[in-house]
Amino acid sequence: MTDRSFDPRTYADLDPARRPSLGQALVPVLGVVVFLGVGSGYLGLAPHAPLLWSIVLTAAVGKHWLGFDWDDLYEGIADSLLMGLQSILILFVIYALIATWISAGTIPGLMYYGLSVLTPAVFLPVTAVLAALVAFAIGSSWTTAGTLGVAFIGIGSGLGIPAPMTAGAILSGAYAGDKQSPLSDTTNLAAAVTDTDLYDHIHAMRNGTAVAFGLAVLGYVVLGLRAGGAIPAGRVAEIQGALAGTYDLSVLVVLPLVVTFGLALRGYPALPTLVAGVFAGVATTVLVQGVAFTAAWDVFLNGTSPETGVEVVTDLLESGGLAGSAWTISVVVAALALGGLLERVGVLAVLAHRLAAAVRGPRGLVAGTGVSAIVVNAFSAQQYMSIVVPGMTLRNLYDEYGLDSDDLSQAVEAAGTPTGALIPWHAGSVYMAGVFGVLPWAGEFGLAGFAPYYFFAYLSPLVLFASALLGLGFDAGGEMEGIPRPSTTAADD
Repeated sequence: MTDRSFDPRTYADLDPARRPSLGQALVPVLGVVVFLGVGSGYLGLAPHAPLLWSIVLTAAVGKHWLGFDWDDLYEGIADSLLMGLQSILILFVIYALIATWISAGTIPGLMYYGLSVLTPAVFLPVTAVLAALVAFAIGSSWTTAGTLGVAFIGIGSGLGIPAPMTAGAILSGAYAGDKQSPLSDTTNLAAAVTDTDLYDHIHAMRNGTAVAFGLAVLGYVVLGLRAGGAIPAGRVAEIQGALAGTYDLSVLVVLPLVVTFGLALRGYPALPTLVAGVFAGVATTVLVQGVAFTAAWDVFLNGTSPETGVEVVTDLLESGGLAGSAWTISVVVAALALGGLLERVGVLAVLAHRLAAAVRGPRGLVAGTGVSAIVVNAFSAQQYMSIVVPGMTLRNLYDEYGLDSDDLSQAVEAAGTPTGALIPWHAGSVYMAGVFGVLPWAGEFGLAGFAPYYFFAYLSPLVLFASALLGLGFDAGGEMEGIPRPSTTAADD
């Protein structure tokens, strides 16, 4: 979902007169941590206010401490928003798509038939595998989560599986499949910024992804055996009866699904594909469900609130439509603005530079790249920055250590792409929370959120770090050891 060619400045690109020291760079970073920790964690505020406080602090440091003027700061915000524009537009569309697919009977139909064939014991691993296959085929974790993922939440609820567990399984599969797809935007971006052949990059990621996802699926097998238990007598029949009594569930309700995934498989970009899915949902609402044309488009704007007669089903099928996306999009806009300021005043480049300066060997470089991707993810609030900033900053250092470009590309994507959904203010996390109706971290010790069950987000970087430590899957002139630290590098002052 990249929107434009974006080249963040490396350490060497920064004006020495306005380049922050490490201490200066840490001020806004610590401010973000404190504001979000105290504001959202302790005070229970929504992230909007803490993000605004962080934006003001970062702008103040840039203007009054480092000498940036308002035009510089505004340009940083504008660049970041432009880079994330397609993500914002997709957020608008996906909220509308979910509403139209509910009114069309598409999501209720998937829930109805899914409850007929799946059991609690196998639901979580099957969900993860199916999500991975769909994401691989269409190249989009967001589209997978926003379409089939919503239906899986409903099916899991009917089977007695808590929604956070289902969301975690969906995310594990969606991001694992996305990482291996040649149609994926982040996969192509990681290859492009590291000057790596696309299929060399995919091949380099294959073993690590397979190990991480395989372990995640095993985790869902164990979790499913413990979480499902016996379904209360009549529960599935009651839910299916409510669905069938509210919607016409003929085979025609899959039309929006066929249109959307058909276009995706033919290589159409995510945004026009999802817009086509909205039109197909409205058409199916009118033609199959017998809803008036104007009422169908009102659903597009204002969402759904069906009267099914069964509370759990009614709750699952409530949606906000296009108008319901405002809370989510306002968080994403604020987070992107903050990330753009941190990039513009040089904070991200300085942090990446200091990390590179601390590297003492190819193993440390690979592991440090993963850490850098996660840190940039947290402070830029978008996965593209987590790939682009370390990918461009550390590229020369990989050459000097004799590491291949695909070593860099797999490191930034293994750690950067999957971890964004764990960070509450990150665009990916906010999107997934809105789609699933489940926060990443909520309740005592966070166990009511989806983050503790999103196994792939932890396993992907852990497998990367273990591989770097053991020297597996990386080529430094054929070996991961015995190579001295270069005497001069792009990271040196």
